[in-house]
Amino acid sequence: MNVQQIRKVTGALLIMGAVFVNIPYTFLIMNFDYPDILRQPTSEILTRFAAGGPGLVWTWLAFAWVGLPILIGILLMPQALGNDAPRDQHFSLGRIAMYFGAAGAVAQMIGLLRWPFVVPVLARMYTAAQATTDTRQAIEIVFQAVHQYGGVVLGEHLGQAFIIIWMVLLSISLLQQGSTPRWLSWAGFAAAGVYALAQGEVLATVMPGFPYWAEAGLVGSLLWLVWLVALGIILLRQARSTSYEHARQDPRRSLNPL
Repeated sequence: MNVQQIRKVTGALLIMGAVFVNIPYTFLIMNFDYPDILRQPTSEILTRFAAGGPGLVWTWLAFAWVGLPILIGILLMPQALGNDAPRDQHFSLGRIAMYFGAAGAVAQMIGLLRWPFVVPVLARMYTAAQATTDTRQAIEIVFQAVHQYGGVVLGEHLGQAFIIIWMVLLSISLLQQGSTPRWLSWAGFAAAGVYALAQGEVLATVMPGFPYWAEAGLVGSLLWLVWLVALGIILLRQARSTSYEHARQDPRRSLNPL
């Protein structure tokens, strides 16, 4: 594919991913009190998860995988911007940003996949009629370890931190290149800054009393998704503009074959 086609695909993927993520996210808010449920007692989380049945499992599975278009868009970004480094130059700013973004997206997907593949087993054992008090206490310990590692370490810390770094590096690259509106880069810096504040809540899980803004994660993630949509729209507009310029330079391309 040429740059014009890659821009179309990348822009469409970013917009598609940002929109699709909100579908299972909305269902989780309505049916599982997400994300507030994440900080509730283990007994409440497992009991409510078991009550959600297969529908809740499918929702979590969808939530983990709907980010795939964003991951592919991140991987295509250096080529879409037309500043992809030659094969012997592996450390251009655009490529470094791509590596962080891809790692962040993968970390978040892996963290989310604990919900459809690990938590259902624990929830079923926890709510079983024959489960003893000792069994439930053991399951709570296992869940807390999985929840802290898969959720806090992979999803909320590494996943978010790498995405934030991607946003910052990509915004710097866009400013240097000058092919996109400057406001897009400054919006990226602002969204990344708000999203970074969510790390305070992550640290509070291991350092009780650590100050944090409770809404930083929600607001930061929403700003990130809006920024992705804006970036996708600009890429699509650039692809259309390039196509128009080519057609104007070569009138044969604009002729109606009929």
